[in-house]
Amino acid sequence: MKILVFDIGGTAIKYGLCENGNLIETWECPTEAWKGGPHILNTISALAEQFNDFDAIGISTAGQVNPETGTIIYANSNIPEYTGTQFQKIMEERFHVPVAVENDVNSAAIGEAMFGAGKGKPSFLCLTYGTGIGGAIIENSSIYHGSSFSAGEFGGIITHPEKKLAGKDPFDGCYERYASTTALVKLVSAYDPTLTNGRRIFASMERPEIKALIDQWIDEIVLGLTTLIHIFNPSDIVLGGGIMVQPYILKQIRLRIPQMVMSSFSHVQIHSALLGNSAGLLGAYHLASQKL
Repeated sequence: MKILVFDIGGTAIKYGLCENGNLIETWECPTEAWKGGPHILNTISALAEQFNDFDAIGISTAGQVNPETGTIIYANSNIPEYTGTQFQKIMEERFHVPVAVENDVNSAAIGEAMFGAGKGKPSFLCLTYGTGIGGAIIENSSIYHGSSFSAGEFGGIITHPEKKLAGKDPFDGCYERYASTTALVKLVSAYDPTLTNGRRIFASMERPEIKALIDQWIDEIVLGLTTLIHIFNPSDIVLGGGIMVQPYILKQIRLRIPQMVMSSFSHVQIHSALLGNSAGLLGAYHLASQKL
């Protein structure tokens, strides 16, 4: 059973063939998101035409997704004309195979649940830290979608209410404004403009003032996780995103969480995601395999 899988991000489209839970080979091409949703749909259709031997298509994508119809129900202005894109309908009509479509963070969480850090854990939370903060809720080895397929917007947790009350943007005062990788870079580059990404920041961590700013940012991460732990009472949380390869972050989170939560919640285990850039592709594979 071969499944053609796509992971559509704002910068790149990763794609490949997956068989029996193994990615045979993967490739990447630019998304050219500014050209809009119709361009992305045409791009993955053209890529799929290069293959002639697959049984289903799995698509992991940015934006909010209705997985029942395989339609983009909301996407921000980073991808114009993406809202309303009917991936499932159009791709099934074109290629005559089942098509599964899911939000990228949900796909990554399913990938981790089946093949990575969440394997053997039927229920856990998954968060990714990058430009913003994405979240997913795994319950009984499936995604909990909420009433309109948008559950898990953990970046919208209010952690700074005074900023929320004074602001106008939906994310003013919210978690992702303070705990995302973007927030870390903004915080540190205000002190040293040469430190423009996470790699450079952690390479400078021996400087006490930089380490203090990193610790301040980790406190913001822990604030949001503390809220989630008290709401969901999870046994496990999986943390992803490129910045989470830094071992200092996970070590500090594990040290600080028990000091922040009620003792009855302190059993929660915090893990780093294991699958990296393959998580969304493997999640798309699993979801598509369920349609066969």
